[in-house]
Amino acid sequence: MSFICARHIVVNPIYYGYLFLDGILYHGNHEPIISKELFDKVQDVLAGKGRCPMSPQKHLFTYQGMVTCGRCGCAMVAEIKKEKYIYYHCTGGKGKCHIEYVREEELERQFRASLAKIRLSQPILDLVVRALKESHDDEKSFHDEAVGSLEHQRQMLQRRLDALYADKLDGVVSHDDYQRMSTTWKQEQDRLIRKIGKHQASNHSYLDAGIKLLELAQNADRLYSTQDQHEKRRILNLVLSNSSWSDGALVANYRKPFDLLAVTMGEWEEKKAVNPMDDGLRSIWLPNPDSNQGQGG
Repeated sequence: MSFICARHIVVNPIYYGYLFLDGILYHGNHEPIISKELFDKVQDVLAGKGRCPMSPQKHLFTYQGMVTCGRCGCAMVAEIKKEKYIYYHCTGGKGKCHIEYVREEELERQFRASLAKIRLSQPILDLVVRALKESHDDEKSFHDEAVGSLEHQRQMLQRRLDALYADKLDGVVSHDDYQRMSTTWKQEQDRLIRKIGKHQASNHSYLDAGIKLLELAQNADRLYSTQDQHEKRRILNLVLSNSSWSDGALVANYRKPFDLLAVTMGEWEEKKAVNPMDDGLRSIWLPNPDSNQGQGG
């Protein structure tokens, strides 16, 4: 029995043998599923009057459930020391673990540093925007061609409907045949209109999604530093997943496509360190400009 079904049973009097009619509770003739005593006890618990009410969490720890131990894989949990300092440590669920405690402030610093790694430098940002626009142009051409073909089919059906209506007025087509054929063609028109709408929506959302992604990547660490606990968790959950702590360092696992941004910035910084004159951007983000030559344009 699902939770929803069980909850429905324990709040509806019909299940202990009664039912409401016009706002009045009557004794029914059906077999009850639960006792009235159980029903009343459940109402008290749901109303907070039971013996075991759910106690609210006394303290919300920002990174609770977001970091695992890098040595044994168990969860890192938080506790308050000296009534003001928050430390995280391994639960030791797989046996005693000697991983060191870490202050919440240090986790926060390293989480923010992880967010900073997806912020693109201006040269890379310019190239990504260019690549995104070029890709969008290809996407737009695809959707425009699809919309053109679908619109042509819709107009052809409309001409058929117009001709069919004229034949009906002239008595060439019976009323029943007109109803049957026009219904079929109008349904097909509706299907085509829905497909046209999907292509038009995709045409706009493709570029919008890319721009929003870049905006988040560019501002994630700055936004993070100014937000409350709830918003910090939300930002981290958007960008990261299953991060771990080991040997004094946070190992951040990026969700897609932020993993690509982090890797790209890392590669670019390494190339710039070796050869400052070679930005290495084209080899990272765009194919070799000569790779398409000799392939028929």
